[in-house]
Amino acid sequence: MGTQLTIGPNLFHRPAEQKRDFYFRIADEAPVDTVYLGEVVCSKREPFFAPHYPEVAARLKNAGKTVVFSTLAEAMIKRERKMIAEICGQDDFPVEANDDAALYHLRGKPHRVGPFVNVYNEDTLAFLAAKGATHVTLPQELPAGALALLGDAARELGVGLEVQVHGRIPLALSARCYHARAHGRVKDNCQLICEQDPDGMELKTLDGQPFLIVNGIQTLSQTCLNLAHELEALTGMGIGAFRLSPQSGDMVETARIFRALADLEISAEEATARLGKTGFDAPFSNGFYHQREGYQWGAAPGPH
Repeated sequence: MGTQLTIGPNLFHRPAEQKRDFYFRIADEAPVDTVYLGEVVCSKREPFFAPHYPEVAARLKNAGKTVVFSTLAEAMIKRERKMIAEICGQDDFPVEANDDAALYHLRGKPHRVGPFVNVYNEDTLAFLAAKGATHVTLPQELPAGALALLGDAARELGVGLEVQVHGRIPLALSARCYHARAHGRVKDNCQLICEQDPDGMELKTLDGQPFLIVNGIQTLSQTCLNLAHELEALTGMGIGAFRLSPQSGDMVETARIFRALADLEISAEEATARLGKTGFDAPFSNGFYHQREGYQWGAAPGPH
């Protein structure tokens, strides 16, 4: 099996029809192998898109894509635990666990583990594999050295590894909703104000410098991760799947660029130049990979 490209779960709240049409276009035009569906950030968003899951999943599956359902990354109340249990209990599609509650329900049967579960070392990877994990998407903040060690361990365990190579970097989750608070609302009566910011709400430092992105209860990087220059090295480490996290801009073109790069049809320099023209306005970063501050960017390899 060659290099796999995936579309990660959409982390942002957008109108249901817009979201549906996005997945239809991914199904019809994007050269990706796997698409992750499901609400990861806020359970209050789920009912708006849930009616579209059957047609979206069918469209993707008919287009030859593998469909995986991702669970919430944070369960706070009974309704959210029930939501996770229902996703883990269905047998129609593989499930990606993003919280220990999901791991509990999935134990003993094949499943995937998402980047919100902290798989930082070989012992954790082995433990999860023993419980049924067949595929793990590693946290985005891991440097090259750690990725290489986990790649070696995954080969011995027979576990597939995936890393995010494009899109804003998830950094933290909170029990509180930053979006609601910023607009003078409380979490229980947020009125889904986060929909006003399809790529999240920019947070600036006191001197006006863009710093982070707020997405409901989630904090992300203001920069856009771009590991185009590291793709060849990652493949050599045993990483077999590369995740593109949905943003505004042309995700089909983004997928085409990474597909051409993975197939050695274009250089990393050309890929980065083309990625800068896809309509997503955020500076690139790859600092975590090179064991530097995550927001930093440099095409040349840094210290591992």
